[in-house]
Amino acid sequence: MNFPLTTILIDDEPLALKRLRRLLEKYPETFAIVAEAQNGAQGLVAIEAHRPDLIFLDIEMPVLNGFEMLAHVQLMPLVVFSTAYDQYAIRAFEENSLDYLLKPIENDRLLKTIEKLRRRVEADKGTQPQGVNPYAESLARLLEEMKPKKKMFSLSVKSGDRILLIPLTDISHFEAEEKYVFLSTLEGQKYLLSYTLTSLEEKLPEHFVRISRSIILNVHHIQEVQKYFNGKYLISMRDKKASQLQTGSSYTDSVRRLLDL
Repeated sequence: MNFPLTTILIDDEPLALKRLRRLLEKYPETFAIVAEAQNGAQGLVAIEAHRPDLIFLDIEMPVLNGFEMLAHVQLMPLVVFSTAYDQYAIRAFEENSLDYLLKPIENDRLLKTIEKLRRRVEADKGTQPQGVNPYAESLARLLEEMKPKKKMFSLSVKSGDRILLIPLTDISHFEAEEKYVFLSTLEGQKYLLSYTLTSLEEKLPEHFVRISRSIILNVHHIQEVQKYFNGKYLISMRDKKASQLQTGSSYTDSVRRLLDL
């Protein structure tokens, strides 16, 4: 990949496109604009036709938004996101994309993007096989992160020959015992699960918190918290068994922050 980078601008706002083109044309040694598109579908056609080195991509667009469009791109160019919505995961952009620009785009901020482009392109010279984009994998991670997460409302458990669905609202806590993980309900019932605590931690909503290597609890059902030995805490639950759960040493700080202790 060499400079100037063949570049496509993709944005559904004509004024934003005009402003971006005007900014980029100040730097002909860096950008060679070969096409514009006003939605994700047009963007896909332009990318297929021109195989650009770089695209400036808006996120909120009709037909296909920026993320949906990227999911259909086969030969991924370098991507700089442009968006007016800073509620998007800026940290994810920083980690997984080349750069992002908040609208209205200012020249000083664009200069930083140009510097970043030059550093990365120079660093990649001679290190990547022909046609391989080192950012494709990180962009795939970004797309995965930005997908809407499916909400979990219940867990299935086996009870004899039956399969029961236990609402998350009825769950007091999960506890690992040797190689097994058990679910405990507010009614005092206990069921064996096929999940590990780690996989549960990834799937469950935020109000399920791991307090030790062997316990995840539902903070909505905490009855009382008492100080325990060695800086640990003893947490009493509202289930029928009045379960008392002990925090682990390495989880004490996170429990304190969670409960504002």
